[in-house]
Amino acid sequence: MPLKLNFQSMLDIKIIIKETWRRTILLTVQSIGVVYGRLSIAPLYVFGSMRPKDIDSDERLYELFSFIFWTLTIVPLLKYAVIVLRADDNGEGGTFSLYSLLCRHAKVGLLPSDESSDEIMHYETGSTSPGKKNSRARRAIKNNKISHYMMLLLALFGSCMMIGDGVLTPALSVLSASKGLQLSLAKILEKYVPVPTACFILVCLFSVQRYGTHKIGIIFAPVVIIWLFLISGVGLYNIVHWDHRILKAMSPTYMFKFMKHSTIKSWKLLGNLVLCIAGSEAMFTDLGHFSKKSIKIAFVCLVYPALVLSYAGQAAFISKHLIPHDDEVVCVTQNASSEYFHLRESVPNHTGSSEVVRHFFVVLSLFAAAVGSQATITATFSIINQCQALSCFPRVKVVHTSNKIHGQVYIPDVNWLLMILSIACTIGFHEILPLGNATGFAIISGMLVTSCLMSLVILLYWERSWLLAASFLIFFGFVEIMYLSSSLLNFYKGAWCLVILLVFCMTIMLSWHYGTRKKYEFDLENKVPVDWLTDLSPGLGVSRVPGIGFIYTEVVTGIPAFFSHFITNVPAYHQVLIFVSFKLLPVPHISPSRRYLIGRVGPKEYKIYRCIVRYGYCDQVRDTDDFEDHIILSIGEFISREEEDVEALTSPERRMVVIGNQLMDENTIVSVPRGSDSETLSPPVDPSGSSCVTPNQKKVRFMLPPKSPAMRVSVRRELQELVDARESGTAYFLGQSHLSVQKRASFMKKFLITTYVFLDKNCRQPPVALNIPRAALLEVGMLYTI
Repeated sequence: MPLKLNFQSMLDIKIIIKETWRRTILLTVQSIGVVYGRLSIAPLYVFGSMRPKDIDSDERLYELFSFIFWTLTIVPLLKYAVIVLRADDNGEGGTFSLYSLLCRHAKVGLLPSDESSDEIMHYETGSTSPGKKNSRARRAIKNNKISHYMMLLLALFGSCMMIGDGVLTPALSVLSASKGLQLSLAKILEKYVPVPTACFILVCLFSVQRYGTHKIGIIFAPVVIIWLFLISGVGLYNIVHWDHRILKAMSPTYMFKFMKHSTIKSWKLLGNLVLCIAGSEAMFTDLGHFSKKSIKIAFVCLVYPALVLSYAGQAAFISKHLIPHDDEVVCVTQNASSEYFHLRESVPNHTGSSEVVRHFFVVLSLFAAAVGSQATITATFSIINQCQALSCFPRVKVVHTSNKIHGQVYIPDVNWLLMILSIACTIGFHEILPLGNATGFAIISGMLVTSCLMSLVILLYWERSWLLAASFLIFFGFVEIMYLSSSLLNFYKGAWCLVILLVFCMTIMLSWHYGTRKKYEFDLENKVPVDWLTDLSPGLGVSRVPGIGFIYTEVVTGIPAFFSHFITNVPAYHQVLIFVSFKLLPVPHISPSRRYLIGRVGPKEYKIYRCIVRYGYCDQVRDTDDFEDHIILSIGEFISREEEDVEALTSPERRMVVIGNQLMDENTIVSVPRGSDSETLSPPVDPSGSSCVTPNQKKVRFMLPPKSPAMRVSVRRELQELVDARESGTAYFLGQSHLSVQKRASFMKKFLITTYVFLDKNCRQPPVALNIPRAALLEVGMLYTI
């Protein structure tokens, strides 16, 4: 018998390992189509964004290829795959995940959710790090408020660069592929304009985003895999056939030669070379869509070697076709007089079917270009989702496209805005060079932000020496500043477009963060103590009406100012009151079993409860139809467990209990769909003993199980009152803020508040985000003077 058990255990382990590897392989294939589509199409426009006259000798070409090889090795392979991917925030990546690590472990947060009632919000969530020793560096940064603002600005700047990249990359990649189609159709059509074709492809690309990363990854992955094998095969052919000496340019000595003899004109070429690592940031930003293992396997085993072969092959081809030589006959292609080089020209042209192969190559490049834009689009969705959760972006609808992988999101409003801006850039520039300059500026700026935040993570979170953190910043920062200086030299040749996008995005983010912060501070200063409601309300002649009242508020203690304003003018509130607060914690996810904190407000006979809903910046807790039912079930479980829970938190008001997975047993209420047979368990009755007639029917109703000795009489009575109140109806109270600025305020403050008011009126409204029916909504207006 023991042998059989051991054999079964080993069989179970093998099945688990098999399923794990099967999932890893699936994610690896999907990541090739989503994460690495951008890196894979870079060969379309790296050399294509340079003029042949700027590459005047084989030595200069070898030097440029040496830069490409070592940049691919240092940045995506060493920096991201080996180091930065280890700094994930519970499986999430990106600029804000690094910032959330610093907020949580170095106490540098400036966001509203980081400042009040920390003990309540972080209770038993694991979002704090009590085991971390308070080092000198952590103390210095924690006490320096300016450094807190600098870190927030740095995180917002990096996010804006990623959003700008999400606008420019689709335009650049699709337009580059359309230029190749122009060359293929030159003999068929006298005049072909690639811009309309690029715009049509962009519309199609953004239209399929609603299907989600999972489906898109399955569709796109074969295209990218075929593309990688094709360009690596073409590259290998060109190396062997044209110039195998290009491989010696892998030596770093060629880079030093370039820097030693460089001029301003040659230095500008680095701004084009930086496009070879376009998409590296997506390896970290899209981490929430996949896994670290799948991203590393895909890059090391396929993407990296294919890209090296492709760039080496292009360099070998260019050295024999586009560079004038004095000592040999030059085989000039039919398009050698073209202003720019295109990857299509390097496809072998020695057989009768060569034109067919080239046409296939061009068509595949169009598909690959569309796929390549996917990485930045999904990364932009992830960044904006994190910014919105951290109160740095206006309210927009976020659609979670996967139930298994929390980070896979789609944001419709942002998707269509990106499409409009990408088409505008395509039409406005209609050339590869300015788009390449702007994209390179965005890429290298975002990477530099990641290096700065990553060095702080090494110092404050990993608790390594300041020497190691400084070495990381100096080594990778030097490479990125070198490329940044080159991009700045091309500022007037397209990079200015990115600055406009940066100002636009930063204005939105800073205004929203500032307005949200000031509004929250006003709520804290003007809240009233609980005693006002429980002790003074009888003197005001307040009456109780049947039903449940949900009061949505940002404060987690006391009575919000808008509700006290309502009670003063309309002295009545519901039989059961529930104060609901959504509180973001600087972590990606909060386990459903630790999500709700339930407590009482005032004595038992008042039947007033407080519910604090804690969530991470990647959790979806508001856009659900059954959110109200979860709260009622949680309060029912709280009533059943209140006296026995020895691990309850003692808050400034009363004891609070962590509630998550509701226990469907005989000691609490249960939910059943209306019309089911189990509805007859315990029909609600009013205090007079007659059956209640439900005025507003819900999809789900609540019942008490049959009488059981395990349930105390007082608990059963309170649960029955909760069920009766739910059957009587539900009302929702929201504070409607009206912000105004004092006349003596500075221009900047007036500008930020005015922008916030405009965004607040035109973005997604709180009742929509909370799925509150208009018929049951009560909005209480409050004037906030800042």
